[in-house]
Amino acid sequence: MSGLTRFGVSLDEDMLKHFDQLCEQKHYSNRSEAIRDLIRQYLIEAKWEDNTDCRAGTLTLVYDHHKNDLAKRLTDIQHEDFDIIVTTMHVHLDHDNCLEVLVMKGDPKRVQSLADKLISCTGVKHGVFCKTSIGNDLL
Repeated sequence: MSGLTRFGVSLDEDMLKHFDQLCEQKHYSNRSEAIRDLIRQYLIEAKWEDNTDCRAGTLTLVYDHHKNDLAKRLTDIQHEDFDIIVTTMHVHLDHDNCLEVLVMKGDPKRVQSLADKLISCTGVKHGVFCKTSIGNDLL
């Protein structure tokens, strides 16, 4: 950070109370740290919308690998966009269920599209895509 600027924020008393409770639960040392994280997240989301730079993200999937040849279908889809997948991790949660995590980096439209294709596969029980930045534009 180059220089710090202080500014004031007006909040409803109840909202501030809830925010302070959240800051404590998340172990922020002060409100400023929490607000900086919220602003960073908002800026990352906005950058994703402009689709002009390389972006990164993680995709988490939970699925029953016995269902409808799902594991093979997920693998086939991943092979179509192998160049934006940095790495994957596959975990056997129990006899039937698997958790798969993909780290992806590249063109935002392609990364988002791949995440959407995988999440929407019939048989995927839960899928979450977390957008982030490659870090160069984070303050």
